[in-house]
Amino acid sequence: MNQHLTPFTYTLSPFPEMPLSHTTISIAVMVPSIKGQHSKKEVSVPPVKTSRIRLIEIEDTAFLEKYTAYVTQKASRWCGWIPEFPDFRYEEKTKTALIETLTKELHETLKERDKAWDKQIEEDIKAGKLDHLRETVLEDIHAGNFTYL
Repeated sequence: MNQHLTPFTYTLSPFPEMPLSHTTISIAVMVPSIKGQHSKKEVSVPPVKTSRIRLIEIEDTAFLEKYTAYVTQKASRWCGWIPEFPDFRYEEKTKTALIETLTKELHETLKERDKAWDKQIEEDIKAGKLDHLRETVLEDIHAGNFTYL
């Protein structure tokens, strides 16, 4: 009896709370099959639980930035998070209240990030880390390599 190995692929989600379309792992295994026979190899796979996570786009109108929030209901509470900000997890009684909280907290987070950026730039200027850029710009101005806006 001639046997050869046939590839068989499984797709799994490593995080139960994530939809399969966002985080997947593919595992290829080789299963024996008998050459010349048309028998099927049946594999028992447990059913995949349908994800109850909803993806909601949240936009901050002041900073003109959009983020995808993951929102789910657990018992009588609504939970939500934005993956780009690891500590950004909130819980509210209603979905509407959660979306309002996520929107407000996103704005506050972006304001804090903006303040931190401004502070870092000021520190870099005082420390002379940007002096080389200033020199390059002055050289371009003296050489006439600029355009009035």
